[in-house]
Amino acid sequence: MKPIPSSELILNPNGSIYHLYLLPEQIGDIILTVGDPNRVELVSRHFDKVEFRMQKREFITHTGQLNGKRISVISSGMGTDNIEILMTELDALVNIDLKTRTPKSETRSLSIIRLGTSGALQPDIPLDSLLVSNYAIGLDTLMCFYDLPQSPIEQSIVKNLRLDLQLPFTPYAVEADQSLKQQFAHDMVPGNTITCPGFYAPQGRKLRLAPKNNEYIDTLVKFEHKGFKLTNFEMETAGYYAMAHLLGHKILSINAIIASRISHEFSSNPQKTIDKMIETVLERI
Repeated sequence: MKPIPSSELILNPNGSIYHLYLLPEQIGDIILTVGDPNRVELVSRHFDKVEFRMQKREFITHTGQLNGKRISVISSGMGTDNIEILMTELDALVNIDLKTRTPKSETRSLSIIRLGTSGALQPDIPLDSLLVSNYAIGLDTLMCFYDLPQSPIEQSIVKNLRLDLQLPFTPYAVEADQSLKQQFAHDMVPGNTITCPGFYAPQGRKLRLAPKNNEYIDTLVKFEHKGFKLTNFEMETAGYYAMAHLLGHKILSINAIIASRISHEFSSNPQKTIDKMIETVLERI
């Protein structure tokens, strides 16, 4: 097999993958991800021991042991552009021989769980609850550059959402891994998460600049297609779900609901909710 060129598979002088600055032996089989680099320590402090630490740009990695299992926690930064880098390089660490630059004959599947924060779009989702993203809907354009298979129901959902939002492109929809959902989130609020390409206008916020579509939030809240409703939004989940689906990894996104866009409330103690999410997931590993 012809080696992948150095311009495509970029390695550092020590042989590590370019952005993450990691070697294959420096990650576990279970990967927990957080957006904020400061939250890595909030997760790894619960490990029985931390064996390895690395920081490169916004990507911070701690790998260690918890109850006899080797796990990693990695920060991604914000946005699906960062998620594409993270997921592609994690996959390269386990499914490409970095020395020969050739894909391995047998692929390895990682279990990846995003621990994030989110704002609720429906009035019946309690503030400070934990929500699991059964589906993620991407309002970003990342999947315009990949060939993502879509089921008929997924195609129908995003087609109708595009029309309702008057978007110039078609969103994408991807489902969570159901085995991870059963293990880690069986008792959490089930939801369908919108992933936005920004924090302000793409999430309907107005400071000095107003969103182009004045009915944007109201359209998301009222959207329904054969019982499918949108429950919350953030900036990464759809990128995770799509890249994991394409690369053959298990993926799940869990969200601490720290804001309600309907009642205009924000959690009085968001850190408590984030800590509860971290502790709940770690207890179930």
